[in-house]
Amino acid sequence: MAHDSENGILVRRNLHSATIYFNNPGRMNALSLEMWRQLGSQLGALSTDPDLRCIVLRGTGGKAFASGADISEFPNVRANADQAKSYAENMKPALDHLHHCPLPTLSVIEGVCVGGGLELAALCDLRICNESARFGIPINRIGHVLPYPATAALVELIGRSNTLEILLEGRVFGAEEAKAMGLVNRVVPDDAIEDEASKMIDRIAAGAPIAARLHKKMAARVLSPTPITQADIDEAFSACDSDDYREGVAAFIEKRRPVFNGK
Repeated sequence: MAHDSENGILVRRNLHSATIYFNNPGRMNALSLEMWRQLGSQLGALSTDPDLRCIVLRGTGGKAFASGADISEFPNVRANADQAKSYAENMKPALDHLHHCPLPTLSVIEGVCVGGGLELAALCDLRICNESARFGIPINRIGHVLPYPATAALVELIGRSNTLEILLEGRVFGAEEAKAMGLVNRVVPDDAIEDEASKMIDRIAAGAPIAARLHKKMAARVLSPTPITQADIDEAFSACDSDDYREGVAAFIEKRRPVFNGK
């Protein structure tokens, strides 16, 4: 587990994956305005890194993924509608980079995942949590409204009714309920989260990166109201012209593990 005495956004890289840590354990990894800016910068750089095959989000300390924006700052930086719009503009790069990231993204959730933390997790492709995880967006308690991009991400992920249940009740609920509504892909025992998260990252990174990028693009494309075009169909087949495809077929025939280079 990464840890640093200075609060902020930490990045730890392995060969083909990068993990972004929210590090503000004294406030359950709440994101300050500066942390939102840092997150946008880091996601922008990592999203275009040709060597990466997976980006992971998680919190430090083991007790929280992220508890959302740091409300203690709100009297100074989010005190009215104009400031709220300005604050949202500072959040936007992080949310946009995550939403449109061409690489597979994974949230590893331990403990508290509420507010903006859940907003970030919902924008990832996959979410795994431990049994102690807690979810919710109790935004009604401060009289604020979830912005449109976050609302759209939740409605797309879990539907209108579940989204409104979360927002109108403001309840904080457990991992199994989150799994039942489709908010997380997998729930594992607290002592198994590290091992299972590592296995998920390894499985993603071991796959053909061109195929992964195309699968992400196609999954987003089929949600568009415009019909699938011949160009869309041809792009999907383009993977069969890649070195990765030739390597994958050869490895299967030769009964060995493929080694993909993303070309």
